Amino acid sequence: MVIKPAAQVEHIVQNKPKMNLIGLCPDPANLIDRQPGVQLARLKKLAYKSVLSSDLFDAEMLYELSKVAAYLQLKKISPEAALHDKILATAFFEPSTRTRLSFESAILRLGGKTISVAEAASTGVAKGEKLLDIGQMFNSYADMVVIRHTQQKAIQELSEYLRIPMINGGNGSDEHPTQALADWYALLKWKPGLAFDTLSEDRLHLGIVGTPGNMRTVKSFLILALLFKQNIEQITIVSEMADPLGDEVQSFCDSSPVPIYINNDLQSVLSTLDVIYMNSIAFLGDGYRTLGSRFKLNKGSTLKKDAVILHPLARKDELDVCLDHTQHNLYFNQADGAVFIRQALLLSIFDRLEHVLPDTLIE
Repeated sequence: MVIKPAAQVEHIVQNKPKMNLIGLCPDPANLIDRQPGVQLARLKKLAYKSVLSSDLFDAEMLYELSKVAAYLQLKKISPEAALHDKILATAFFEPSTRTRLSFESAILRLGGKTISVAEAASTGVAKGEKLLDIGQMFNSYADMVVIRHTQQKAIQELSEYLRIPMINGGNGSDEHPTQALADWYALLKWKPGLAFDTLSEDRLHLGIVGTPGNMRTVKSFLILALLFKQNIEQITIVSEMADPLGDEVQSFCDSSPVPIYINNDLQSVLSTLDVIYMNSIAFLGDGYRTLGSRFKLNKGSTLKKDAVILHPLARKDELDVCLDHTQHNLYFNQADGAVFIRQALLLSIFDRLEHVLPDTLIE
C-alpha cells in the first residue's frame, strides 16, 4: 500500500477541490480544518457491523465518518486497493439509481468488486424463493450485501441466515440510513460548527417537507438530526396529512430534546427555515405515491437568503429546476458526496482505515 507522505498530504489540504457541480459546493476542507485527525476508536465500533438503522450512529461517529469522507473527496488519501479482496453484493429488489450506483462506485474506487441484483424479477424470488435462503447464498458469494426491498420485514428475513455484514439500502417505508449519512455529510461540510457547541443565535431551524411515518429518507434524516440537538433550535414538519408521523415516529418525537412542530402551510413557515429537506415520493406498501404535491419550491419561494435545500432525489415538480443554479441548491452536492461517505463506511465496516490513513491523521 502506497501512502502519501505527510508533507504531500498537507499540500493537498491547502488546495481546494475542483468542483464541477452547479449549485452550492461547500469545501470538504471545512470539515477537517478544526480537527484534522481521525478518532479511529470511534469508527472501530463499526467494524463488521450491519447498518440497519440510523440509530446505530452517534454524533461523534458521524463526524469522524464525515472527516474520512472529506479526506477521500479531497484526494488526500489514495485507497485504490484497500478492499482489493472484497466483494460487495448490491441486492436491489426495488428500483434505484443513486443508491445502487454510488455503492458500486464506492467499492470499485476502493479496489473491490461488485455483484448485483438489479431487479427482483431476475432472482429466485420470482419463483417463490424465501429471502432467508437468499441470505444463506450471499454468505458464499460476497463479503457484504447492500439490500433494498419494498417490504419493511425483508431486512429481518434476509438476516436470518446471513453471517456477513448487511447495509439497509431502503426497506419499504421504514429507513434508509446511508442516505441520511449523505444528507448530514453535505450539511456538515456546509456548517462544520454543527458538530460542536455553538452560540444560541447560530442554531438552525430545520424544515422537513414530507411524512416521516412513511418516507424512509425523511425518517432517517430526522433520527440523525437529533444527534446535533445542541445546534438545532426547532424542527418543523410540513405535511398535508393529518398524521404524518405514525405511532413509532410519534413516540420518537415525543421524547425529542428538540421542539418538533407539525404544520400544513409551507408558506407560513418557509421564510424562517435555514434548511429545507424535501421529499414527495413515498412507498405505501402497494406502490409509490406522491404526497405533499401542493408544497412546491421555485424561484418565487420566500427562502431565507442563506437557506439550503436538500432532496434525496428522484424529484418530481415539488422542486423546480430553476433552483438548480442557485446557492440554495445543496441537493446536487448531497448526491455527489454519497460516494465518499459510503466509501468511508465500507472502510470502517471492513476495518481497513488503518491501511489507508497516514499515521499523522490517526488519533
